[in-house]
Amino acid sequence: MFYDASSASWRQAAESPDRTPVLFAIGEMTQVRRARGDEMTVDLWGPKGGAWQRFDSASQAAVETSVEASAESSVDDVVRPGHPNFAERMEGRRHQVLMAGLSKAGLYDLSPDDVTAVRALVEQVDETTLRRVVRWMAVAGAAGE
Repeated sequence: MFYDASSASWRQAAESPDRTPVLFAIGEMTQVRRARGDEMTVDLWGPKGGAWQRFDSASQAAVETSVEASAESSVDDVVRPGHPNFAERMEGRRHQVLMAGLSKAGLYDLSPDDVTAVRALVEQVDETTLRRVVRWMAVAGAAGE
């Protein structure tokens, strides 16, 4: 659960029968929100004995986060534009967007030449333009059905 300060409410962030994907999703969402300058409060809930139970309280997570932040570089340093990890994450996002568009267009089995073309587009095209191209592919894929 994420606490949304703007609406003063808690929102569900991720749901899975396994804990690992939820923790991964929470980590990714936290990085994105902090990169935008938002503060995060997170609680991890799950089933135990037929009822819902809080596994990690917000206060524990805040203490652990502050200890981790002092021991390592802060998340803001990692995702700041110009930092190598920022460029890598943005390339990953563009790759994800393009692969989703190809799937919507009905292209699932890519040849080595297709993979090379995807890499070239990811490296050379900005995300806004790539999203526009993906939208075109989705429309074309829907029209072909």
